[in-house]
Amino acid sequence: MVSPIPYYIMNMRLQKIGLSFLCLIILFSSCQWKVQEKKKEDNNMTISVIRFDKLLNDYVEFNSFSALQKMNTECPMEMKLLIEDILGLGEVNEDNINGKLKTFYSDPTLQALMKDALLKFDDISDIEKELTDGFEKLKHEVPFIRIPSVYSQFSALNESVVVGDSLLGFSIDKYMGEDYPLYKRFYYNYQRKSMKPERIVPDCFVYYLMSEYPFPMDGNRTLLDLIMHFGKIHYVVAKILNYSSVEKELDYTEDEVKWCKANKKAIWEYMLQNGHLFATDPMIIRKYNKPAPYTAFFGDNSPALIGIWMGTQLVDSYMKNKKKAGIKELLECTDYQQMLTDAKFKP
Repeated sequence: MVSPIPYYIMNMRLQKIGLSFLCLIILFSSCQWKVQEKKKEDNNMTISVIRFDKLLNDYVEFNSFSALQKMNTECPMEMKLLIEDILGLGEVNEDNINGKLKTFYSDPTLQALMKDALLKFDDISDIEKELTDGFEKLKHEVPFIRIPSVYSQFSALNESVVVGDSLLGFSIDKYMGEDYPLYKRFYYNYQRKSMKPERIVPDCFVYYLMSEYPFPMDGNRTLLDLIMHFGKIHYVVAKILNYSSVEKELDYTEDEVKWCKANKKAIWEYMLQNGHLFATDPMIIRKYNKPAPYTAFFGDNSPALIGIWMGTQLVDSYMKNKKKAGIKELLECTDYQQMLTDAKFKP
């Protein structure tokens, strides 16, 4: 199945956004926050993940003052995000906030989860290499893009990916594998399919690019706008991470890939004939793009998020017809009506 897409919460500016599209953006969820923090440029293309999760464990399990000091002095942004935004324990400068943090993570269930997660992700050198390779390729295509500081954390099953200005974090406790026993108590089968280690790197790139190239909220945005925007993000991630197909990046099964290819023309015709492509109705948009066992319009055998998959097909056709356009130009383009015309899409 397609992996659930994180919540994309863009700080207090969301108060000015219409409710329908706010709800739509929230659909893309497994939880991500975009926050305004200090800006930092990093030209070092070797990604070394900051083990904020290990510092937290040392503080909680061993009452390590040294670990607490490091969290507060070397990882202040990570600490602030965890306490204030992810866990909602209070403000980071409260007198007893460290005690609240320790008490929260002292829960036996969280202690067991933390222990399992740290054991599973003791060595993350493979993740660091994939992140480094991906950012090197992205930097080659988009020279001025910021390379973030990357850290791992333990979010108590709250958030999968966290994005701030030049800051990117992933939660090891959200990627323990779809058969991890604790997940079966809290998640549906289709949700658990994406909660596996191999989804960490593509998720990080998808949500970092979403933060660098946010969905334009001006005007009455349509289903076409949304599926092409998120379609281009997944298209780019598939390219820079060397996936053999965009379906692989979307984590489709072989049966789902076969279904999509066999029904591609029928899906497109259904969208056109029913006026869905230019629909602004949030209920229609949700059905094409929400995480679910399947896409409601097309029956039990269809994969979820058909809208985003169709968006990748439109983007692929566009790029084949605009041979001089590169990834930078693609990411910067938001005139999706013109892109559809230029795509000359014929399924």
